[in-house]
Amino acid sequence: MNAHVSPAGAAPAHAGPARIVLIGYGPVGARFVEELLPAVASGAVALTVLGAETHDAYNRVLVGEYAVGRASRERLDVIDTGAARAAGVDVRLGEAVVGIDRSRQVVRTDADTRVPYDRLVFATGARANVPTLVGLERTTRHRLARATTAGALDRGERALPEGVVALRDLDDAETVRAAVAGRKRIVVLGAGVLGMEAALAASEQGAEVVVVHHGDVPMERNLDHGAGRLLARAARAGGTETLPHSRAEEVLFRHGERGERIFEALQCADGKQVAGDLLVLSCGVAPRVELAASCDLAIERGVLVDEELRSWTDPAVFAIGDCAHVAARGSAGPDGRVGGGPAGLIGPGWRQADALAARLAAEASGADTSVAPLAEERPAVVMLKAEGVDVVSGGDVSADPFDEPEASGAEPEHAAGCAVHGAPAREVTVWADPAHGAYAKMVTRGGVLEGFVAVGMPRTGAELTLLFERGNELPADRSVLLRLDSDDAGVVSTADPFAPDATVCWCNGVSVERITEAAAAGDRTVECVGRSTRAGTGCGSCKGRITELIARTPEASPPVPVP
Repeated sequence: MNAHVSPAGAAPAHAGPARIVLIGYGPVGARFVEELLPAVASGAVALTVLGAETHDAYNRVLVGEYAVGRASRERLDVIDTGAARAAGVDVRLGEAVVGIDRSRQVVRTDADTRVPYDRLVFATGARANVPTLVGLERTTRHRLARATTAGALDRGERALPEGVVALRDLDDAETVRAAVAGRKRIVVLGAGVLGMEAALAASEQGAEVVVVHHGDVPMERNLDHGAGRLLARAARAGGTETLPHSRAEEVLFRHGERGERIFEALQCADGKQVAGDLLVLSCGVAPRVELAASCDLAIERGVLVDEELRSWTDPAVFAIGDCAHVAARGSAGPDGRVGGGPAGLIGPGWRQADALAARLAAEASGADTSVAPLAEERPAVVMLKAEGVDVVSGGDVSADPFDEPEASGAEPEHAAGCAVHGAPAREVTVWADPAHGAYAKMVTRGGVLEGFVAVGMPRTGAELTLLFERGNELPADRSVLLRLDSDDAGVVSTADPFAPDATVCWCNGVSVERITEAAAAGDRTVECVGRSTRAGTGCGSCKGRITELIARTPEASPPVPVP
C-alpha cells in the first residue's frame, strides 16, 4: 500500500513499520539514529539514512582540533554505524538526495534510486559561508538555487581553488593538518570563536599564522572592546598576528605547472597584501535549505518548523539541527519575516534529535505522542578552547559602565537606583588589569547576571559561568569574585561547582551526579565517561571539569566474596 500524509500526530496509514527517511548524517542526524535504534530493532520503524559524505558521522565541532593535531580521528566519531546497520538501519553513505516529491512521499537520490517515506526528517546541517571576494565568485552558492546533482546542491560552479579551505569537513582538515605539520604560513579570514581557536592552535603547533578581520577586536560578537583587546594581545604573545580593520576584497593567485590557480595572497581594501601558503575561510555558516526550497517547504533562516519540529508546510516533514528554524506557527511579523533562527550549536541540535526520535518512536508504536515540548534554550556561554588563553563570555556584554541609567522621567539624584516599569535597573561592573592580562565584566539586573566576560581569570570565569547558567544572584561585593584568581584565594564559592545537580556538560545536559556515578563504577578516563554518559563528546570544553571529578571520586570497592 502506498503511504500518504497522515494528519499531524497520527500514525502512518500503510501496513508495516513506519518508514522514516533521514536526510543528512552529521552529528545531529547520528544522534537521531541512535535514539531510534530501539524502535528499529523492535520492528516498529524502518529507518533509511541518506548521507552525501562517504565518511561515517563525525563531530564537526572538533574538526578544527583535528586539523591542528590536537584530536585524533577516532575522537571525532559520534556513532557506531556498523551497530546501527546490525540493528536494521539502512545507512547509505555517499548517496545524496537531489529531489523530493512530497505529494507521493518519495525522495530521489543521485544514484537515481527512489525511497518512499511516511516521515521525512531534514538534518542537512549548515555549510561554511564563502565570502563574495574577487577570485572566488564562482565558488559561492546561492542558498535558494535548485540543482540536479549532489555536488551542485552543496557548492558553486567551481570548487574552492587550491590553497583555500573553509575548515568545515575532514577533507579541509587534512589540508590544514598538512600545512601545520609543514609549518607553513596560514592566513585566517575571520576572527570569530572558531577562527581564533584554529589560529591559536595552529600557531601553538609551530605554524606561522595571521588573522585578518574587519572589526576592531577579535570575537566582536561575544566580547566587549576591553576583553577583545586583551585577547588580541594574548594572541600576539603566543605568536598569532591579528590585523584588525582589514576588509578583504580579493584573493590573489599564482599558477601551478598544470595551469591551476594556487592561493598566494589576500588583498585588502586599504591596499595591503597578506601573503600565505594557505587561506582558511572562517566567515560563519549558512543552513543547507536548497532541498527544502526545491520542494516548496516554508523557509526563513532555516526550514521553518514548530515547537514539535514539524514543518509549517507539510505535517509529514520535520527538521532538526543547524537547518531547523524553530518558531511558533503564524509568528511572522508585519514584514512577513520570522524572528530567530537555527541555534548553530551542537547541544540544542542533540536535544532536538532526542525529542523528535521519542515522538516518532511513540507514534510508530501507537503510544502517547504528547512528548514534552522543547525547553527554551539557555543563552549560550562561549569558551575559547586555547592553551594559555582563558576566555569565557555569556549573554549581552555590550552595556557600558557609564551608560545613562535606564530610567524615564526620574529625578537625576534617584535615577541610578530606579526601575523601568517595575524592573530593577541594570548595573555594570568592570575590572581590568591589562599589565597581567586579566579582565572581567559583569552586567546584572537585580543582582542576577544578564551578561559577563572574563579573560585571563579562569576561576572567576568558571564561577560566573555557573552563576549565569543557574540564574543565581551575585554577591553584593563583586570583588569577592575577582579574588578567586588570587594566589591566596580563600573565598568560598557562591555556586558550588560540585553540587550533584550542577551541569558539567551543557552539550548533553550531564550533571555532576551522573559523572561521579560513572567514575565510581569504574569509568576512570574522560573517554570512558564519555562513552557511558556522553559528557565531553560535544564541544569538549568540559573535559577539564570531568577530569577533576574523576580525580575527586573514589572508585567503588569490589564486593567482598562470601565464604
